[in-house]
Amino acid sequence: MQNTKVALIVSLCALIVIPGLFLIVSLITGQWKFLLFSIPPALIAGLTGLNLTIRQIKIERKSV
Repeated sequence: MQNTKVALIVSLCALIVIPGLFLIVSLITGQWKFLLFSIPPALIAGLTGLNLTIRQIKIERKSV
């Protein structure tokens, strides 16, 4: 159960924090390509991890 909580936090960080950091960089530099190029990898990593984590949490809840 503890590993799934960590995986959930990491997935949400990949979805929220990484694009947020690139948003700040884009606001400072004025070059929006930083934000544009950070969104697809963050979505791929975050949604993949989130999907697998939620699936694992459902499996753990069924077995308990």
